[in-house]
Amino acid sequence: MTKTVVVGAGLAGLRAAQRVRERTPESEIVIVGDEKHRPYNRPPVSKELLGSTMTAAECVFEDATDDFTWLLDNAATGLNPQSKVVQLAQDDLHYDNLVIATGRGAYLPSAFAGLEGVHVLRGLDDAAAFSAAAASAKRVVIIGGGFIGCEVAAVLAVAGTVSVTVVEMAKTLMPVLGPTIGSFAGEVHSAHGVNLRCGTGVIELRGDTRVEQVVLTSGEVLDADLVLVAIGSRPNTSWLSDSGLPLAQGSVVCDEFCFVKGYRDIVAVGDVATWDHHGVGRQVRVEHWSNAAEMGLHAAENLTAAHHPVAYMPIPTFWTDQYDLHIKAAGFVASAERFEPTANRGPTKWSWDGIAGGSLVAGVTVNDNKGFIQYRRRLATPSPAAV
Repeated sequence: MTKTVVVGAGLAGLRAAQRVRERTPESEIVIVGDEKHRPYNRPPVSKELLGSTMTAAECVFEDATDDFTWLLDNAATGLNPQSKVVQLAQDDLHYDNLVIATGRGAYLPSAFAGLEGVHVLRGLDDAAAFSAAAASAKRVVIIGGGFIGCEVAAVLAVAGTVSVTVVEMAKTLMPVLGPTIGSFAGEVHSAHGVNLRCGTGVIELRGDTRVEQVVLTSGEVLDADLVLVAIGSRPNTSWLSDSGLPLAQGSVVCDEFCFVKGYRDIVAVGDVATWDHHGVGRQVRVEHWSNAAEMGLHAAENLTAAHHPVAYMPIPTFWTDQYDLHIKAAGFVASAERFEPTANRGPTKWSWDGIAGGSLVAGVTVNDNKGFIQYRRRLATPSPAAV
């Protein structure tokens, strides 16, 4: 009987395990996770969970069932691909096929660590800790004006119980979407009472045992009793450092079929993977919910296929909810040289074309699901200029 081990109990790992089960009903499937929770939906962590409109239990996927063997609160510590062994803290786990789905962890620079009141936000436990701290806070500073930082700022602003300041090194919020959309988002946040400090970074956090001040590169000093560091993430691949698997900037390097390069019994999926996207002609990494689900299914299909594997060539999509704005994007937004507003606008909806090399490489909509669907169709055959 074939044994498949999935390291990573998130969405990508769960979908991969489910597809393996569909393809090989009699196989043994073991899912290893470093958290105590079964797979759960991560987007609410920075939105509904903080706003108390959803509980942690409601985030757990209902289809994360007993159809698998679960080894939770049990991080992988190493891998020997020659012996086909995943090393755990207290045991070794043999496999026939391996799915690497360990995702990414929130980045907390050492200079920001060590003081009480400094938080990151990546999982259910992070959300619980931050929510508890916010309940008694008066002045919250969010370092990082990307999607997570903006979503948390919106939740806190709507609650109206704390002063909120967002610090972003770029000149506008959500810089990956360009200055036009970032400025639009900034106006909305400012209208809801969020204080913005764009175009400046953070030198240090001050306090004896608890954070009291945030010192900016501009020279300004912000008082704070709660700080959220939302400046990106890092791949959870330290356990692979001695494995010999190919890594690039910490991500696991895969071919166009999601197989780890050099191995036909190992795939990597979701945020932890970089792969050859033949639609755009180079390697890409996509850190979004939809890709985690799609890549998990696709990679597992190739891992268990009797036929020739199929290349994975998705059109990336993602969304963010802030106030009454439902922002959706399709395509390779980071590759756009500029975003041009379209004629498809109204009192409460907007859209922008992301252009690179004269070609459409992305589309961003606000409160316009129809427009978003149209972008997905138009981008179905990506241009080589997309990356």
